[in-house]
Amino acid sequence: MSTLKRLLVGKPLASAEEGHQRLGKLVALAVFASDAISSTAYATEEILHQLVPLAGLDALRYLVPIAIIVVVLLAIVIASYRQTIHAYPNGGGSYVVSRENLGITPSLVAGASLLVDYTLTVAVSVSAGVAAITSAFPGLRDSRVGLCLIFIVLLTATNLRGVKESGRLFAVPTYVYVFTLGALLSVGLFRSFTGSLPALAPNEEALAELTHNGALLGGITAFALMRAFSSGAVALSGIEAISNGVPAFRKPEARNASTTLVAMGVILATFFFGISVLASHLRPTIEEGGETLLSIMGGAVFGGGSVIYFTLQAATAAILILAANTAFNAFPSLSSILARDGYLPRQLYNRGDRLVYSNGILLLAGAAALLIVAFGGITTALIPLYAVGVFTGFTLSQSGMVRHHLRLKEPAWRRNVVINTLGALASFAVLAVVVVSKFTIGAWVPAVVIPLIVVALRAVQRHYTRVADLLRVPEGYRPLPHTHTVVVLVGSIHQGVLAALTYARSLSPDRLIALSVVSSPEESDEIGAQWERYGLSIELERRYSPYRELTPPVLKYLDELDAAYENDIITVVVPEFVLGHWWQQFLHNQSALLLKGRLLFRRNTVVTSVPFHLSEPEPDSSDDVAFNEPGALHPDSGEEPSPDPTVTGDGQKTRAVERPATPRG
Repeated sequence: MSTLKRLLVGKPLASAEEGHQRLGKLVALAVFASDAISSTAYATEEILHQLVPLAGLDALRYLVPIAIIVVVLLAIVIASYRQTIHAYPNGGGSYVVSRENLGITPSLVAGASLLVDYTLTVAVSVSAGVAAITSAFPGLRDSRVGLCLIFIVLLTATNLRGVKESGRLFAVPTYVYVFTLGALLSVGLFRSFTGSLPALAPNEEALAELTHNGALLGGITAFALMRAFSSGAVALSGIEAISNGVPAFRKPEARNASTTLVAMGVILATFFFGISVLASHLRPTIEEGGETLLSIMGGAVFGGGSVIYFTLQAATAAILILAANTAFNAFPSLSSILARDGYLPRQLYNRGDRLVYSNGILLLAGAAALLIVAFGGITTALIPLYAVGVFTGFTLSQSGMVRHHLRLKEPAWRRNVVINTLGALASFAVLAVVVVSKFTIGAWVPAVVIPLIVVALRAVQRHYTRVADLLRVPEGYRPLPHTHTVVVLVGSIHQGVLAALTYARSLSPDRLIALSVVSSPEESDEIGAQWERYGLSIELERRYSPYRELTPPVLKYLDELDAAYENDIITVVVPEFVLGHWWQQFLHNQSALLLKGRLLFRRNTVVTSVPFHLSEPEPDSSDDVAFNEPGALHPDSGEEPSPDPTVTGDGQKTRAVERPATPRG
């Protein structure tokens, strides 16, 4: 397992190497901005999916106005998060800002919203990337879910290797997408405005499927425009990732993160608006679960069989799939902060071998895989769940920043208050639109799940608080004195059992007992005969188990000891032999493992394993007595017991008198 781990993950990195794993702006843009930039591949299409069924291709005239509103909203949010980066350079984003300015409950709502958002980021990005692949190769559409799961596994393995290594790998597809999409928009808009690229002919079959043969055509209502806008607003997803990951940047962290955020905003706004303008000129007909909008426009601009078309599709699939990397960086970082504050299990706080939060990465991958399977890997089915968490986090973060500026009154605080107030109001307005317009088609899921996660986070924190209170040492506390009983589990007599008995005697207990669980009178007689043959003077208790169970008879006997002796600590010694090869362990039962697991939850009980390594050389036969027990013989020796039961073969005195435990009463 260790060798396999090294092959998949790589050699461990020392904590001192953390500074060398930080990212420059070019690589950081690929790592943290790929989610936001990749949303240009599906955000415009999602607007059309809401409007085209209601108005046919006439819905395209609403595309540019909606895109303008989204771009304005994007500019406000980018300006707001620049304030967050400089105010909180240690990262944490919405959760930390809300915790320090709004209180515990708002911070947990922000944290839960971001956890949901990052999980959906992986599911949406991977499913959209697979959709780009199946657009170029329609024969793969039935394997959509399987492809999604394969890509999630690959992303998980890559991220487990470390931030810097995964960032370098993901930088190439990100910039290939930027250049190819830039070429599509430049060439497409130029040809469109010069008249060399006419509008596409309507796909009547696809339109009939979308409108159910015209049954849905009823014109665009205000409610429909709200729903379309909320679908396009998913283009803002991933913006907060840079504010969460400021510590991953090279020094000066805040300035580099702020510069990267602005660059991401410019690229995102340009591409999103450009795609909307080009689509309004080309008038493409989208399909339900079929060819993507970018694929249709790429085929029209470059030619469906051209090299640059397939390059665009490959780059789109790559950045969409790799956009999930944003969540693979942000989710583990946020879960680590929540775990540090006691709201998530402690295992999520620790870094792995490659200085990444490995447990958080695995948790995210598992949750995203469940979503993919549950929704069939269909992007449109996942989108309604997406925006609720995004804009809940935006709203709380910007509200917290307003409180931050009012509290500290740093230089230019009035200007910053205006910026963050606009951000909070705009984000809240979008959140309200998303919840109202999409509640019945999926937005209710995060609206219910986020409060449930908040309840779970509080339950975890209460558990840790209760455990800390129970472990706290009161003033003047002294543990009560106790007696000590050692119970050695015995099957048949072999070298491992003799080693365990030797160890048990070295503990100098008040009472030493060997316990054997037998399933027949013949077994009971056999263990008794072995006990006499080896001259063992330790008290032997036998318990009958007619159903061949080990754990219940042992627990019942320990209960009898508890009832008989007061303030008694019981140590259960389990002899175990260790085989030379790991695979040989499967040839033997695991009863000792199950018993130890059960005894762990028993009060005043200590469980000790005494391993006997079968691969070790045989004991030196020159020793007169291998088992330091009164009158005991090495199982292979033919010598008589020592005449003095308190003296071993080498003349050393051994303790032969047992102190009785204190009986109750």
